[in-house]
Amino acid sequence: MKFDKEPALFFPKLARFYDFAVPFSWVVVRFGVGWVLAVHGYGKVMRGMEAQTKQLNVTIPYLADFNFPLSFFLTFVEGLGGVCIMLGLFTRFFAAANAIEMAFLTFVVYWGNGFGWLSKGYEYTLMWGILCFAIALRGGGPWSADRLLGKEL
Repeated sequence: MKFDKEPALFFPKLARFYDFAVPFSWVVVRFGVGWVLAVHGYGKVMRGMEAQTKQLNVTIPYLADFNFPLSFFLTFVEGLGGVCIMLGLFTRFFAAANAIEMAFLTFVVYWGNGFGWLSKGYEYTLMWGILCFAIALRGGGPWSADRLLGKEL
C-alpha cells in the first residue's frame, strides 16, 4: 500500500478549491492553537506573577522547592509563544516548548485524576500537547513568518 499519492477526488471540480484550502488549513490550525495559548498566557499576566506562583505551588506543591521563576517561564511560553505560533514565527521552537509543558502537565500533574477534564483530568492538556507537537513537527507551513524570513529554528 502506497501513501505517497493523493486519493482521487469524488468531485474533480473541487480540485482548485482544495489546492487553495489545504495550505490554508494549516494557518487555521496554527491560529487556533496559538490563540488559545496566547489568551491563556495573557490570563497569567492579568492575575499577576505572585498569584500565578501561588496557584502553581497549590497545583504542583513540590515546585515550591525550586528557586525558579516558573510563572515567568510559563507566561512567556504560552503568551508570547501563542502569538508567535499564530504568526508562524519561531513556530517549531514555541510549539515544542508548549508540547513539553503540556506533556509535563498531562503525565505529572493531571494523570492521577483520570481522563476527564471536568474531574481535573488530563484530557485538555493531552489534546493541546498533541496539537503543539504536530505543529512542532510540521513547522509554520507555507503561510508563515518563518517562510517569509526563509529560516526557521
